[in-house]
Amino acid sequence: MTEINVIDVDKIGSATSPLGLTKTVALVSSTDSPLPGDVVVVRALTDSATYHMLELPTGRLAKINPGDLLLGVLGRRRALKGFVGDVPQSVRNGDRLHLLNMGGVIGRCTGHHSSLSDAIELEVIGLACDEDGNVLNIADACLPPQTRLGETAPIVIIAGTSMNSGKTVAATELIKQATRAGLKVAAGKLSGIACLRDTLNMADHGAIATASFLDCGLPSTVDVADLAPTAKAIIAKLNEANPDLIVIELGDGILGGYSVDTIFADVELLEAMSALVFCASDYVGAWGGIELLRQRGVEVNVVSGSVTDSRMGEDYIREQFLVPAANARREGAALFDVVIAKVQAKRVEIGI
Repeated sequence: MTEINVIDVDKIGSATSPLGLTKTVALVSSTDSPLPGDVVVVRALTDSATYHMLELPTGRLAKINPGDLLLGVLGRRRALKGFVGDVPQSVRNGDRLHLLNMGGVIGRCTGHHSSLSDAIELEVIGLACDEDGNVLNIADACLPPQTRLGETAPIVIIAGTSMNSGKTVAATELIKQATRAGLKVAAGKLSGIACLRDTLNMADHGAIATASFLDCGLPSTVDVADLAPTAKAIIAKLNEANPDLIVIELGDGILGGYSVDTIFADVELLEAMSALVFCASDYVGAWGGIELLRQRGVEVNVVSGSVTDSRMGEDYIREQFLVPAANARREGAALFDVVIAKVQAKRVEIGI
């Protein structure tokens, strides 16, 4: 019979939020078949100069102190400018793992960006379980995947070259501008690693409903064979709010380890997309994104991101790439005007 213990933790990571857990949890000491999304209890062993905060289910950030007992989930990360890590083959009391992101995704770190200090080292205490000793997983309370999209509000997708290219700024500015124009906007994030920060930011800018891959039981979208069923589940959930517009951010880049490319391989999602905003940090990234997507039959409707932080960048993209450009920080209204024109043109095209 599996031995079950009860423990009180100090802090709960937001990646566990689909389960609505309290600080008192039952736990088993080990598993030989850990899965992404399994809830794990760990003790912080070290500090970090650059990555030392845990996002709580409320969205508030709390300092992680050595000795703190934390509740997080097992998961993978492939961050170009952050940590890289995986779910270990087994998890036992006393094992050493690492904090991979501030949402509380935990795994064995195999590398990190040179600008970061080492990931916080963690000691495994056990895995959270139900009264029968079954390990809890955030997929236990998730939106089921959808094979068909169905009827939907117009969809605007924001993609980019990589993390930190300006996607969230563009998404939140579009939400703000659309809301001020009198539209009801729902918003979601389809890829990346579990954290509430971006969807909370979307809500702060006016989104009447938000959802992400975390709601679909995924601690991250690393190595997901096909993200389209997850995307359709998120969009279906957002449509329950009866929005006039849906703004979707694709975390990470169109190339990389987070399966973003599978979104652009789904015909139904592409047909439902009314406008595509592409964010880049430089000219080569902007050109590469435009050309790569064009090879896949997808046209970028407007370039934004840090490449447009300078007026020179906007002018160059318009003149050399023949694609509209608008800076989200400085010209949010102009960015919205380009996007809403595409949305309206799409509605005319399909006879709405």
